[in-house]
Amino acid sequence: MGSVPAWARVYVACVVAGALVCLTPVPDVHVPWWAVGLLAALYAGCEQLARCRLLGRHAPRGMGTFFPVLLAGAFLLPPAAAALVAVPGALLARVEQRPRGLRRVWRAARLGLAVWAASRVHWALAGRDAVAQPDFPDALVPVGAAVLVFCAVLTALDGGILALAERVPVRNAWRGLFLRSLAPVTVHGLAGLMMAVLWRSHYGPVAALLVLLPMHVSCWVFEQYHRERAAHQATIRALVQAVDIKDGYTRGHSERVGQASMMIACELGMDDARVEVLRFAGILHDVGKLGVPTRLLRKNGPLTPEERRVIELHPEYGHEMVRGIGFLGEARSAILHHHERLDGSGYPYGLTGTQIPECARVVAVADAFDAMTSTRCYRRARPVAAALEELERCAGTQFDPEMVEALVRALGRHGWRPAVTADGDDQRGNVPPQSEPLRAEAGS
Repeated sequence: MGSVPAWARVYVACVVAGALVCLTPVPDVHVPWWAVGLLAALYAGCEQLARCRLLGRHAPRGMGTFFPVLLAGAFLLPPAAAALVAVPGALLARVEQRPRGLRRVWRAARLGLAVWAASRVHWALAGRDAVAQPDFPDALVPVGAAVLVFCAVLTALDGGILALAERVPVRNAWRGLFLRSLAPVTVHGLAGLMMAVLWRSHYGPVAALLVLLPMHVSCWVFEQYHRERAAHQATIRALVQAVDIKDGYTRGHSERVGQASMMIACELGMDDARVEVLRFAGILHDVGKLGVPTRLLRKNGPLTPEERRVIELHPEYGHEMVRGIGFLGEARSAILHHHERLDGSGYPYGLTGTQIPECARVVAVADAFDAMTSTRCYRRARPVAAALEELERCAGTQFDPEMVEALVRALGRHGWRPAVTADGDDQRGNVPPQSEPLRAEAGS
């Protein structure tokens, strides 16, 4: 929301107006304001504590670290009072991106609406009585319903802001949001139920606060996971930079192949985990060039058959280099097989049809497309339309038609910006034969 479109501001204003309506107390409903104040202060304090530099780097954005406090409020308080618990912490939360004020207000409104809806459902299903006199497993029914509604409201609101503020296509704005949030919010909901039961028991609010300790530990573990993931990203960047330095005329090619592979994967409806793996595969597809002599990669002239055989070893070199990196998953097979052809004339093993892993068929199309639409030292970039026409011509023999069609559809929606990857006309690089342009490009 760095530069917020007008429609996104209208959307935020409508959400804020809805939250204000929900915050209006209902007459004749007793509200324990001391509990509202305590929970609101606890949530605000926990949010600040999670971002304290003395405790290390703050939790990943959007994690919802202390949802148990909000959900405990939903289980203990009337809906309007429960929604109020989220407001101070959201307004005081640290915001790194501009516009900070609008982001704080948006966060407060979305959380307030979600908590209000969860509390409303919980109360409608007699959840308050179940908390006061817990009768398991019957007490889990209103809690489960409240958690589902909480996730659904957050999903609906977040998808809307993604579509309007981030300009994510409507068909993709809500994809996967609900399922990604359901599992962690369910755990937080159970923790919130434990807090509510202890709060209502003779042990009182102090005992309820102890539930937050294991939640903080789980948050710390989650943060370690994200740090490990950041280390993975740094490893990949280092490998790509090494390839770019060694084979300078294709600088930036790996990142663009990763992006094109993601576009194809999304168009095919792959889940987020596979999309990420395909991105890794595209970025690292040429990492094996680190094992190819630099003089061959930068040779100014046609390659001899022997030299071409040496360069064609780079998929196997790449596979050997990354085979011990567990988080790459099936990306390793894409690195090994992205130069295979459907008709069996590719390398290194001459696989045919569906013998070629799906991820390798994706990367093959992305690799050839970027090679054709990027200016190299030996020829200018082709127009996107010409590159797609060439891919379609070779679909069924060299490329998987399904992958080519997916790329065509994705580019129709999102477009593509060809990039110059050579430093200039004097940049040296091996010049592929011009009689087989697409096959040569696929070997880039």
